[in-house]
Amino acid sequence: MASPYASAAHRVPATTPLQMRDMPQTLEPAASSPAQLAPYHPVCDAIALLLQPHAEVVLHDLGTETVVYIANNFSRRSLGEPSLLHEIDFRPDDHLIGPYEKVNWDGRRLKSVSAVLRSPEGRAVGVLCINMDVSHIHAAIDVLSSLAKVATDQEKPAALFREDWHERINEYVNGWTHRNGVAIADLTRSQKQQLVRELAQDGAFSGKHAAAYISRVLQMGRATVYNYLRAGRD
Repeated sequence: MASPYASAAHRVPATTPLQMRDMPQTLEPAASSPAQLAPYHPVCDAIALLLQPHAEVVLHDLGTETVVYIANNFSRRSLGEPSLLHEIDFRPDDHLIGPYEKVNWDGRRLKSVSAVLRSPEGRAVGVLCINMDVSHIHAAIDVLSSLAKVATDQEKPAALFREDWHERINEYVNGWTHRNGVAIADLTRSQKQQLVRELAQDGAFSGKHAAAYISRVLQMGRATVYNYLRAGRD
């Protein structure tokens, strides 16, 4: 079965000599052959196909420090060009590097991770890099943030909220549970008693049908709310 990226991903003979000054000495790259990295070509294709069109997979030959395979090429890199792997911070025992952030030629933000490929003897022979385009995710986050954001200096319309005791109760209960680090569903009996007393002291029961609304908010019967109120007055 032909590779889905056959037009953009094929092996290039290793012709560029290794620039040891560009590579961290701790990697000690082995002299690799084209056949040694060829088994990773379908892996590159599979990753790119699963995440298409958002992921590019680049295979680097450490023996020549060149790019030897690219699946879903959106970085406009060319096969056979220098890998420039000295830009990545390798350590002697590294197997995975990243995730780390990169910027594509067109300004798109990329989230990348690299895997060091080793020979059976443990010598580093290649690096497989996955570059994930996350620009659309950041754009979606920006859109959602702008939709949800309310200016901090923007006051609520006075005419709308003047008599809205529902809103005042909601804010009071939300603030109380937040300060006490508990969800409404997890309130104990004593906590509900205390909250009802404090709501009463704050004048929350002055609104018509407020007791019924508070009973629904606190997930208990209206009679229980009245019992807590009476107990608070005693």
